[in-house]
Amino acid sequence: MTNQIKIAVIGVGRWGVHLLRNFLAHPQVDVVAVVDPHPERLTAIKQQFNLDNSVVLTTQWEDLKKVPGLTGVAIATPATTHYALIKDALQQGYHVLAEKPLTLNPAECRELCQLAERHHLILMVDHTYLFHPAVERGKTVVQAGKLGDLRYGYATRTHLGPVRQDVDALWDLAIHDIAIFNAWLGQTPVKVQATGTVWLQGGEEQGEMRESINIYSPSSQGLADLVWLRLTYPENFQAYIHLCWLNPDKQRRLGIVGSLGSLIFDEMSQSSPLTLLHGEFQQQGNQFIPVNQKQVVLELEPGEPLGRVCSCFVVSVLNNTPSEVSSGWVGAELVEILAALTVSLNQGGQPVFLNDKEHK
Repeated sequence: MTNQIKIAVIGVGRWGVHLLRNFLAHPQVDVVAVVDPHPERLTAIKQQFNLDNSVVLTTQWEDLKKVPGLTGVAIATPATTHYALIKDALQQGYHVLAEKPLTLNPAECRELCQLAERHHLILMVDHTYLFHPAVERGKTVVQAGKLGDLRYGYATRTHLGPVRQDVDALWDLAIHDIAIFNAWLGQTPVKVQATGTVWLQGGEEQGEMRESINIYSPSSQGLADLVWLRLTYPENFQAYIHLCWLNPDKQRRLGIVGSLGSLIFDEMSQSSPLTLLHGEFQQQGNQFIPVNQKQVVLELEPGEPLGRVCSCFVVSVLNNTPSEVSSGWVGAELVEILAALTVSLNQGGQPVFLNDKEHK
């Protein structure tokens, strides 16, 4: 078995350039090609990374089929292009690392996962937060029972822009926090609800735009700028998520509350991104008195989350073993949840139930 793989990076925009940087630095990766429809980007990355002349730089995806020995591709293009690109890549025999979301349609996601399995290829989704040291450590804390009986979860993800014109705040932002809750709980929701408010891009034309790019059940009300979500997990654990892209109060905060305390992941805090807050009640007569209160800042392993994503993909390809953390099926589950939330959003917050589905 070889310990070196040849990779092409497709799309070197804001995120793709970081994938390229990490793969160039990986000792077991030979970046042999870069594809981007904008020639100026290819020129810029050739200079930025001092790429060897042997690296194929092209604006055409089809040119990769002429690259000998290509092992896999990393796709960082708009989500609307994912289905066609990933399907073609798998049919060409390439392993695939795709930027999230896997696609914008649950049926397409399942089809791609099944295609990868039939061809014995790795399909992995870049859900970067699942490789964040704080999320990894948080999972061990929750699943070790250190919070006691789990009661509820909450998350806030707000900022001022960028405002997307192809998807609403739900599809742009929610996938991160849902992925973290799923990982920490080791479960997926059984029921979801969503309500939203549109201020910037309302009306029929936005609904038509969304329909044209195959987003699940597009709304004629426009693209929601503010979205509130409620996810119900087995045993009635509920998580509440607040999403908004026109709030200058930038927050990236997620927590789970239990009978013995709370676990907080605050990405904006450099000194204490993951904090365990101990505290519970002791009943005295008809009074409830807080006891055992203390705060513990949890130490985290160093490492860039995206670098961990890339390393995981390389190991998966070399061993031909799907990632347990962020396989194609994990990505498909998240898209299915987003699709159900969209149905609820379009129905004014009506609950939508998710049925368990066999993956194979």
